[in-house]
Amino acid sequence: MTSSAPKHDIFQAIADPTRRKVLELLSEKELPISEITSHFSISRTAIVKHLHILSEADLVHGQKKGREKVYYLQPEPLKEVQDWLSYYEQFWTNKLSILQHIVERDEEGNQ
Repeated sequence: MTSSAPKHDIFQAIADPTRRKVLELLSEKELPISEITSHFSISRTAIVKHLHILSEADLVHGQKKGREKVYYLQPEPLKEVQDWLSYYEQFWTNKLSILQHIVERDEEGNQ
C-alpha cells in the first residue's frame, strides 16, 4: 500500500527557523546546496537533512543539474498554513476592534 501523502507535516517542516530561512532563500530563486549552505553557519550535512524534511513535506524539490543538486520552492502546500491562519485572524481582528473601542472611549472620557 503506497501513499502519496507527505512524510513530514507542513507545520513540522516550517517549525524550524533554519528551514524557514531556506524557504525564504528559495522563494527568490532556485539554488544549489552549496549556495544554500553558504547562508548558514551549520554543516552541509545539516542543510541536506533540512532539505530532506522540506522535500518530504513537498515544500521543495531537488533536481540534478550537472554535478550539483539544485533546489526550488514548491509553495502550494503553504496554502494549508494560510488557511489555518486565516481562521484565527478573525480572533485577532476582534481583539483589535475591542482595543480600539476601549482606547477611543478612554480618549473621549479624558477630554
